[in-house]
Amino acid sequence: MYFFQGQETLTAIDWILRAVVAFFFLIVVAKVIGQRAISQLRLLDFVIVLVIGNIIAHPLSDEELGLKGSVITTIVLVTLYLAGIFIILKCPWFRRLLTPPPITIVQDGDILYKGLKKARISIDVLLEELREAKVEDVKKVALAIWEADGKISVFLDPKYEPLTPASLQKKPEPFDLPRTIIKEGKINSKELKQAYKDEGWVVSKLENLYQTEVKNVLLATLDSKNNLKVFLYK
Repeated sequence: MYFFQGQETLTAIDWILRAVVAFFFLIVVAKVIGQRAISQLRLLDFVIVLVIGNIIAHPLSDEELGLKGSVITTIVLVTLYLAGIFIILKCPWFRRLLTPPPITIVQDGDILYKGLKKARISIDVLLEELREAKVEDVKKVALAIWEADGKISVFLDPKYEPLTPASLQKKPEPFDLPRTIIKEGKINSKELKQAYKDEGWVVSKLENLYQTEVKNVLLATLDSKNNLKVFLYK
């Protein structure tokens, strides 16, 4: 375990072992921290990710720095992070300290400049977020709120909401997730069996409907009504 310690020189094998250990160690740390800290960086999450990244990066590029100290420091920081999450759940005052309250930036089609200023976002950022929410006109927005994770929640005015079976008082069809029966030229026998079909049926369908073979199919899905959708390699 010499590669854990700081040395004047490290062999190629030592460098490789150090990188491998750091890689798997970071995977374990990421699992402990949780997906939320990776996908939605709040204040506490940002601090822990930034610090851990710097702690682990230096021993991987400087042979005189040992990896042992970085591992111990990271474990302590992750422990503190988990303790912080526990305190946030139990103590509202600590939660308010680290997690800012939501800020209203659009209300009844009007942009609230004070809200933008408080959230520290520009008009360009607001318009970008609206475009991502498929909203082309600010006047259609009943309410837009800046959340603590930096995202903007957008709620349309009811008269601009798309029609749904519920609004038309119609009974919608039950949700149906198509099964992936072919992926990258290979048949998924398990999914095919659950759909009560066999490979012969698939081959026959491909030949009759698409004049092709299984190996030429990038993706094929089958729904509960036996509708087969095929995407060929192009």
